[in-house]
Amino acid sequence: MAYTLANLQSDIRSYTEVGSSVLTDAILNTIIKNSENAILRSVPTDQNANYATSNLVSGNRYVTIPDDLRSINYAQLTDTNGNQVFLEQRDPSFMAEYYSTPSTSAVGIPKYYGNWDEEFWVVAPTPDTDYAITLAYNKEPISITNATLPTGKPASTNGTYLSNKYQDLLLYGSLVNAYGYLKGPSDMIQYYQGLYQTALTTYATEQIGYRRRDEYDDGELRQQLKSKSPSAYGTQN
Repeated sequence: MAYTLANLQSDIRSYTEVGSSVLTDAILNTIIKNSENAILRSVPTDQNANYATSNLVSGNRYVTIPDDLRSINYAQLTDTNGNQVFLEQRDPSFMAEYYSTPSTSAVGIPKYYGNWDEEFWVVAPTPDTDYAITLAYNKEPISITNATLPTGKPASTNGTYLSNKYQDLLLYGSLVNAYGYLKGPSDMIQYYQGLYQTALTTYATEQIGYRRRDEYDDGELRQQLKSKSPSAYGTQN
């Protein structure tokens, strides 16, 4: 079933056999959110894909990072003729060297971009006009504990992508953290850690495997058959 926050809290208490006087809502919310973060940092998912469109400012090489950005996937620029061009990612050291010697060649249509610090990313050359850009990035995940969904509804009662589709993964991750908080038996922690790792592996297979391929282009997935040794068929006279 899909999890609401109340359902998930109830299951964690039931599995650990610990009541709300110890595992309060506040404690469970921290446990659940830590589990969500661990899962979403381990595997990139379409759930967190986001796009922001804005304009580069002529004469300004720095671009403000969106508040909810975790990592940049790509940056695309639209030139004055309407052509869309992908910018090439470079390290901050490359960008610093590029601008180390001021020259007229440092102004024009940007070709490169790179992370600069926690507030800005930088392009090179410095834009000579206000080019439109699209930034594709991974955003902060929506937590079932306190977030509002894009529809405006609370995630706690409507669930999230993770709690609605991958309930086992979220439950097992939360139980590992819950038993750790309770200083529970090591065998129980190991047991749920094993279930969590298995669920995480299958989740990763779907998110960065099946969802990143196309049967028409890549072909249908096939299980390779193990060939039997000649002796398995018996000997022929």
